[in-house]
Amino acid sequence: MNFNSKRRVALGAFFFFVGLCFASWAARIPDIQARFDLSEGQLGTLLLFLPMGSVIGLPIAGWAVHQFGSRMVIMVGSIAYALTLPLIGFAPSTWVLVPVLVLYGMLGNTMNISLNTQALNLEDQMGKSILASFHGLWSMAGFTGAGIGALMIYLGISPAAHFVVVALISFIIILSAQGFIIKEKAGAADGGLVLKKPDALLLRISLISFLGMMCEGCLFDWSGVYFKKVVLADPSLVALGYVAFMGSMASGRFITDKIAARFTKVAVIQVSGVLIFLGLILSVLFPTISIATFGFLLVGFGVASIIPLSYSIAGRSKLYAPSVALAIVSTISFFGFLLGPPLIGFIADLFNLKTSFALVAVCALGITLLSSFRKSVFLIPKKVKIISNS
Repeated sequence: MNFNSKRRVALGAFFFFVGLCFASWAARIPDIQARFDLSEGQLGTLLLFLPMGSVIGLPIAGWAVHQFGSRMVIMVGSIAYALTLPLIGFAPSTWVLVPVLVLYGMLGNTMNISLNTQALNLEDQMGKSILASFHGLWSMAGFTGAGIGALMIYLGISPAAHFVVVALISFIIILSAQGFIIKEKAGAADGGLVLKKPDALLLRISLISFLGMMCEGCLFDWSGVYFKKVVLADPSLVALGYVAFMGSMASGRFITDKIAARFTKVAVIQVSGVLIFLGLILSVLFPTISIATFGFLLVGFGVASIIPLSYSIAGRSKLYAPSVALAIVSTISFFGFLLGPPLIGFIADLFNLKTSFALVAVCALGITLLSSFRKSVFLIPKKVKIISNS
């Protein structure tokens, strides 16, 4: 195995660790709601603070990666991220939980920018498209984390103890993989503290990823609640929808690069929006355990390609350094995480969860419409494309 292959394995391990931590939190959201006796609206408000931290942290992350290099940011951010997870479980009140969630969101997207910058560098070194496979590992970790969460719930283990176990696993991954994360030259391209005004290309990519992240965020945060309160699943099966969603999203991301090379990126995005719409509508119209699980599978396949393809294009912008371009797209798209989950809660308070999910399904069609415009964001110059060596 050559050095680039070892780098790929090590970088994939970091993507896996971040996904594992995030999924561990998401799998225990129903327990957090029950612990603090929160209504859907109150839970929606609480869920607002993690993506709020994400948006706050993104400009800082883009600047830090540009100034100090992605390796430094990855090493410091990964340790802090792993340590913050148990703090969520030990929070004695929502007043303590809120700032912890803000910090967790900031650190999560610091890792997001730095890992994707490192991945784009490796992609260029290897001469083929591999970014989606890293996102696939992140999703696979989410699938694994959801499964571990379901087991912890079944065994009656508290979120605090659960999160401590995940933190220990995270430190093992960090120590094992850190030697293969390279120190690239910092500040090599135009950059600085973002936010900057995006050009037309980045704006279109950002809007597509915004809608994708809105759908993704809703499934992350509300799948367990939906199965508990609408599907009326047995307590041991409450996490089934989340597991189905994460499993199909992970599988889809491992094949995204090959499918996009064969059918074009615009076709993949168009179909993705339709899949998300169909999956959510099925879950709303037929909220049985089998059909809702199948619907969440479709949603997972739908959202699989949106972020990897968006980041891959954005990272090769002619106008911005990769870390800055990623921060611009991520800042806009993460407003989907900012608006989606709390919007679900607010609409559910006014109507019900089924109505909320139906509205998100309609928003998913916007992905297909935006990617169907005649001048597609995916029609980028050949010299900035990466050829897939499959």
